[in-house]
Amino acid sequence: MAVVFDADFTSTRQWTAGRSSAYPQMGPTNRGDHKLDFLSRAYCPGGVFAATRRRGSDLWTCNLLTTEGSPEGFQVRTGDVLGAEVTLPVELGAWPAIWTWRDGGNEVDVFEYHPDNPDLLEISNHVRGGYRYWHGAAAGIAPGATFRLRTVFGAQSVDWFVDDTLIHADRRGVGPGWHAYLIVNMSVSDGTYHDRPPVLGPPRLSWVCHGLWVER
Repeated sequence: MAVVFDADFTSTRQWTAGRSSAYPQMGPTNRGDHKLDFLSRAYCPGGVFAATRRRGSDLWTCNLLTTEGSPEGFQVRTGDVLGAEVTLPVELGAWPAIWTWRDGGNEVDVFEYHPDNPDLLEISNHVRGGYRYWHGAAAGIAPGATFRLRTVFGAQSVDWFVDDTLIHADRRGVGPGWHAYLIVNMSVSDGTYHDRPPVLGPPRLSWVCHGLWVER
């Protein structure tokens, strides 16, 4: 396999900043998904995805980059392998994610994370159903941890790996003709299912995607 996409989180050709059809009216808010996001049009040097409190509001200015609508318009497709190296956030309310989206769906969650569940990675295949909440304390999953992810988008099974260890094979897959755009972002939880940021807590939340690539 060869690398067909190597992320540069400052590239205006690879990414669109602060707009996604996964958000109502392309954003900037998505309260219906229990998010306190107000999307920023900023790019993310060094792969740092952040959220900053907005004055006079409970919303947070949040980074979101997507290949949807970008000049290159890259899409992952059946058979591709996505790799990433990430450092998790430590602040309550932070909600980092790498996922896919197209035409109101086609969503596969490479990972989601909430520091109030400190050793838990959430992984999901919304294309054909199925998910796993993986407890990775033994593998070092915790706020501030750095590790590698690998996701194989197979027709018959989507397989997730952490540091080369298989953590879930869903035996459902995405089908032979699947394709979707990439999204990398920081959201902020509104408190419905996960802790929201404390009122007197830090004014900025962040996580790092040190690298992201797709092999085909």
